[in-house]
Amino acid sequence: MPKLTQLGLAAALIVLPQIGLAQEADTTPLNADIGFIFTTFMFLVTGFLVFFMAAGFAMLEAGLVRGKNVTMQLTKNIALFSLASIFYYILGYNLMYPGDAWTISNVLGAFSVTGLEPVGLEGAEPDLTYASVGSDFFFQLMFCAATASIVSGALAERIKLWPFLAFVIVLTAVIYPIQASWKWGGGFLHAMGFQDFAGSTVVHSVGGWAALTGAIILGPRLGKYKDGRVHPFPGSNLALATLGTFILWLGWFGFNGGSQLYMDTAGNVSDISRIFSNTNTAAAAGSAVALIMTQVMYKKPDLTMILNGALAGLVSITAEPLTPTLVESTLIGAVGGAIVVFAVPMLDRMKIDDVVGAIPVHLFAGIWGTVAVVFTNDAASLMTQLYSIVVVGVFVSVASTVVWLILKFTVGIRVDEETEINGLDVSELGMEAYPEFSAG
Repeated sequence: MPKLTQLGLAAALIVLPQIGLAQEADTTPLNADIGFIFTTFMFLVTGFLVFFMAAGFAMLEAGLVRGKNVTMQLTKNIALFSLASIFYYILGYNLMYPGDAWTISNVLGAFSVTGLEPVGLEGAEPDLTYASVGSDFFFQLMFCAATASIVSGALAERIKLWPFLAFVIVLTAVIYPIQASWKWGGGFLHAMGFQDFAGSTVVHSVGGWAALTGAIILGPRLGKYKDGRVHPFPGSNLALATLGTFILWLGWFGFNGGSQLYMDTAGNVSDISRIFSNTNTAAAAGSAVALIMTQVMYKKPDLTMILNGALAGLVSITAEPLTPTLVESTLIGAVGGAIVVFAVPMLDRMKIDDVVGAIPVHLFAGIWGTVAVVFTNDAASLMTQLYSIVVVGVFVSVASTVVWLILKFTVGIRVDEETEINGLDVSELGMEAYPEFSAG
């Protein structure tokens, strides 16, 4: 036997027992500081995946509005994320996670500015059983900003920029954090046993309720509902809308995966991989169902419905992406896709103009996903799930309505007819997304 081969076998005999020992140890928690490092790292990676969803929302909305309003949608999306980033740390984060500093126990959090650990943890005593405050704040901020993005698309093509951004400030600094504290901050819904893993209700239905109240108060676009008929306004760029959907799909792996909250054991890492698989399966099922249903109902597949079907599948699985099997995830996502196909024309019959389909995707599928938790998670109670949906829905709807009405009767929220006809890009911003295609 060659000498090199003998050395290789000897090395293998030394290493193999150690590999076996490592495998046996995989089910035990890492020591505290290593667990702290891994969980912090998970929050940062999944957080920037959720951040990339901001690009997904921007591309989806830019593709589904008419060409004369594309620049406005892009402006709104980058502005809302920037404002959310500032006002969530000024007020929102500690309202949402007050610890022991509740202003009203289990109902209203703390009114204080977010603080991070000192540089290099100098003089700090971090909770080594969890993660850094900075990583947790960063991760939670992305969810807050996503909630505001949901509202942007529904109210496109007729809302003024600055009143919309004023609403975003209130939503991200006050409305979203208060209701999120009731579940994720350890408030009264958490104490009741409400189950919402990554936010079908806490994030998506909140954006949906805010969008629904805004759409009703704002009214439909000019000419959308005329002579008893619905007049479609095709989007300007379905390639961008499709890109946006794939970006959102990608970001959702961080959205749901990071909501495992820990990456300090082999069990937690395994659960994260399970969440990724279930999340993907639900999206695929929602998209496939929308594809089939639009072929059957309209004799031709509808790409916009297919895109929203995928998103509805993602929203549906968000309340519980861990406990379902792949088959159950498929069914949950499939129902979400079906909801979109039926809900979009239903809203049109009610003359509620939702430009991008945000209300069916985020509100209706969010409600379904929250209810569906009871089918796979034994800790969930149907009555508790329904009660929590109603509590959050009433709070967000009332609070949003108050803010929208104050804005409407003070500064106004809707552009004038001439501005709407000419497009918000030129009238409100003085620039166009596609100037080379302009007339003249």
